[in-house]
Order: sequence, then C-alpha cells, then structure tokens
Amino acid sequence: MNAGMRVTSFSRVALRRGSARLTTPGSSTTRQSRRALFTRAQPTPVRNFLINTILIAGVGFGAYYVTDARSAFHRYFLVPAIRWTTDAETAHRFAIESMKAGVYPVDRSADDEDPDLEVEVFGKKLSSPIGLAAGFDKNAEAIDPLFAMGFSYVEVGSITPKPQPGNPLPRFFRLPKDKAAINRYGFNSDGHLKVLVRLRMRLHSFLTHNETTPVNHAFEEGKLLAVNLGKNKDGDEIADYVEGVKTLGNYADLLVVNISSPNTPGLRDLQNEKKLSGLLSAVVAARDGLSTPHKPPICVKIAPDLSETEVASIAEVVKGSGIDGVIVANTTISRPESLKSPSSLSSEIGGLSGPPVKELSLKTLRTLRKYTGPSFTIVGCGGISTGKDAVEFAKAGASFVQVLTGFAYDGPGMPSRLRAEIKKELNGKKWMDIVNMDFK
Repeated sequence: MNAGMRVTSFSRVALRRGSARLTTPGSSTTRQSRRALFTRAQPTPVRNFLINTILIAGVGFGAYYVTDARSAFHRYFLVPAIRWTTDAETAHRFAIESMKAGVYPVDRSADDEDPDLEVEVFGKKLSSPIGLAAGFDKNAEAIDPLFAMGFSYVEVGSITPKPQPGNPLPRFFRLPKDKAAINRYGFNSDGHLKVLVRLRMRLHSFLTHNETTPVNHAFEEGKLLAVNLGKNKDGDEIADYVEGVKTLGNYADLLVVNISSPNTPGLRDLQNEKKLSGLLSAVVAARDGLSTPHKPPICVKIAPDLSETEVASIAEVVKGSGIDGVIVANTTISRPESLKSPSSLSSEIGGLSGPPVKELSLKTLRTLRKYTGPSFTIVGCGGISTGKDAVEFAKAGASFVQVLTGFAYDGPGMPSRLRAEIKKELNGKKWMDIVNMDFK
C-alpha cells in the first residue's frame, strides 16, 4: 500500500512538472496566449473615439468651471492657497499681474441684469449696487478684468501727481481670524502721467475694435469707472488734487477726492471745515473747467474715526460745495475690542479694514445722512462682506456699496454671491425701495 501511494504521489508530481514545462516562459503556448490577450486589449477606433471624447469633455468642463468667477474653486481652494503661500502684498501684486496677463475668471451671470438691483445715482444707472473700492487697482492696470468679474463700479487709485513708492515694506498685513487687514501703503503710486497713458491706451484699444462711441468710461451701460485722487507725501494740499482733476478728469465717470487715508501725514486734517471748504471749491472749479461735455461728478471720501460734531461740519461743507456725494468710509486707525487676532498683528500701524470696521462705518453713515438729508448721495464702504451687510448700508442711506477686503478674502466670485444674497434679503422689493429706509 505504501508503494502504491508513493507511485501515485510520484505520478502527480510528474504531471505537475509536465504541465509546468508545457507553459514555461517562451513556449509557443504561452506566446499564443499572450498574443491573444494583447490582441483583445488593442483599442478599436470606437474605443479611441470614446476615450478622446471623454478626455476633451473633461478638460473643457474643467476649463469652463475654473474660468467662471462663481466657481467654488476660487473661494475655497485657489484664494486660500495663495493666502497660505504668500504674504499679503505679494498676493495683491500677483492678482494684478495675472489680470494684466489676461489670466482671470469672468462672471458669466453678470449679463443677466436684474431690474430689482438697479441703482439710480448721479443721473446714471448702475446694473447692481456692488462696486469695488479704491486700493485694489491702484494704478489702473486691471480695469476691464475687474468689470468682467461682475462689479458694476470700479474705482482705481489713489493716484498721486508724481510717482512715489509709498511706505517701506512690510506694509500690508492680514488678520485672518477677523477676515480683516491692516495696510500702511502710503499712496504708493505710478503718478498721473503713467496712469493717463494707460487710460488713453485703453480708450484707443476700444475705439480700434469697436465702431461705436463708448457710452461711458467703463465702456458699458450700467457700469461706471471712478478715479480716486490723492496727494503726494510732500505735495500741496489743494494743488495736487486740482492737478489730478485736470489730468485725469476727462477719463473718469466719477472723481473721488481721498482726504481720509491714515497713512499720509496731515491728510486727514483736510477734513477740517475750513480746509475742506477751500479744497472742494478748488476741485469743483477745476472739474467745471474740463473740456469733456460730460463733467464727472465728484465725491469726497471721509474717515470713520469722526465725532458727530465733525460729521455735522462736513455735511454742511459738502452741501454747499457743489460736489455730488460722499463715500463713507475709509479704513480706521482704531482697534475695536471685537478683534480676535493676536496683538502682534492688530497693533501694526496703519488703517484697519474688513468686518471689524462695519459698525464704525455704519454709525458715520447714519450720522452723515441725518445732517445731509435724504437727497444727497452717499456711498457705503467699510466691512461689507455679505448681502445682509449691503442691505444694512442701503437702509442707513447708501445709494450703493463698495467692497475691498472681503473681495481679497473671497475672491472673484464675491460680486455674484453678494447679488444673490441681496436679492434674497430684498424679499420682493427693489434696491432703490430700501435706500434711506431707516429715515422714512
């Protein structure tokens, strides 16, 4: 029995070895099997077509998605990634350079105008109440990309007569826990002449590619281009602004006189009643002397760090000056107790912007509205980051609002998001129905 078992086991081993020999690498059987498998794996024309179609569609969809300003990719990935890897000023410069190079997303919903969001201001119409404040595009380098992102109003500047570098680095700081920022740029500017060249070249490009005369300096109905004017650090407190009006006034739908930046020594002193009266009289006279048939309206931008007495004094001056409106407000030199960021950041010298400024700006806006009455135009600015914020400013007296720090944190989808949130807050009303509602 044992011998039989051994024979049987030997037979099994021999069979296994024989089978192995039959299928050793290089054998004809193995080669035939592999050839058959390879033949079956060969792509057919139909399969190639399907694979290529899927790849092209995927790339096309991805490109379409990423180039839409409303894409969550920008708000939740790209902008945080840039913020994480670069300092604030480098990120700011990167954004401008990208737009100059033609690399920017567009708001594809911006053309779907909503009559409920239209704004009547300065005898003109804005398609929405969302504007971009001065300080982002300081030298008029990215005007059209910013309009393409969905802003109905873009304000460039502040622009000084002579080029100046501004304050030493570092001068721009993020306060991420507050979604706020502190800057002490100090009117870093390319100067009037370089900006004038850019504005002229932009106009020339439009006329070259279009047979029609531009409807305004935004080159589009329902939008406005504003130019914010500043003074040089060692400049004359009146002559610098007058020169700005004369040099750039023919290329703006609106001129803004910035007397409220905290980063130019003595600038805020121009909010003094006597000085402000003289400045605004000179600026209005210069505006009235422009050669353009459509004289641009003039606004003055004030600080949120003003007492009620000071605001009342400004109200009296602007009402009798011939200017057309006031922007409320610029950055604050105060540091609200609500700040969550560490003192190592919040104690940096400069103007604070973002949500912590909102209550200060609203208070100043309401005070100014109380002293100017309902008909004088006021533009709201300072800490606006949601549609609810914008509606609060409108009810307090703002004809439309401007954003900046919120745009830096949220990215290019902010104008579209705010329009949607405002629409929801209006609850069937029109924007113009709620302006000054708190005083009705």
